[in-house]
Amino acid sequence: MLKVERLIKSYQTADGRDLTVLKAVSFTLDAGATLAIVGPSGSGKTTLLGLCAGLDRPSGGTVELAGSSIGAMSEDERALVRNAHVGFVFQNFQLIPTLTALENVMVPVELRGEGGGAAEAEARGLLARVGLGERFEHYPVQLSGGEQQRVALARAFMNRPKILFCDEPTGNLDGDTAHAMVELIFGLNQEKQTTLVLVTHDLELAKRCGRILRLKGGAVVGDEND
Repeated sequence: MLKVERLIKSYQTADGRDLTVLKAVSFTLDAGATLAIVGPSGSGKTTLLGLCAGLDRPSGGTVELAGSSIGAMSEDERALVRNAHVGFVFQNFQLIPTLTALENVMVPVELRGEGGGAAEAEARGLLARVGLGERFEHYPVQLSGGEQQRVALARAFMNRPKILFCDEPTGNLDGDTAHAMVELIFGLNQEKQTTLVLVTHDLELAKRCGRILRLKGGAVVGDEND
């Protein structure tokens, strides 16, 4: 499902120096597998997640996602691959402020031209499943951080993804809600054999995954299988 080979990502600083945030990272992940990416702040975790999901282009190396080599693709081409195969739960939610919770969840299917009554019913069901059955018509500004994160999770599920990327999926949730969200995420993995890749500081959550990739200073310093 995911193959990363010698992935490099560099940025140019304001004074013209190159800053390398990922250094020749390589790993492969089979369909249906679960992977946690852990490491200290600034180790490159979120950058790696974004490159794997096709949200950015690497400076070097290759990413193969669901059989497609995405590194050299245009943004439009990567967007097509993401919409066909990927769900993503962002750390900062990335909800559209002018859309209601229900409309935000329906964005992936609307982009595919698959909206309609059945899609709306599915979106309502997903929002109810994440505890937002009374929030269909609320806009993001009317929702708490935890509620926005649950909308983002429902939107990711709506895409029926082959692979789900999660950036700190429980970071803005209280204990009980975080537990419910974790069960939903791993339930999707079990029910649909959805491949799961998550970035987390929560080592207990990381241990729920079959594999843990440890980053430090942009490099892999550990690769542990359960």
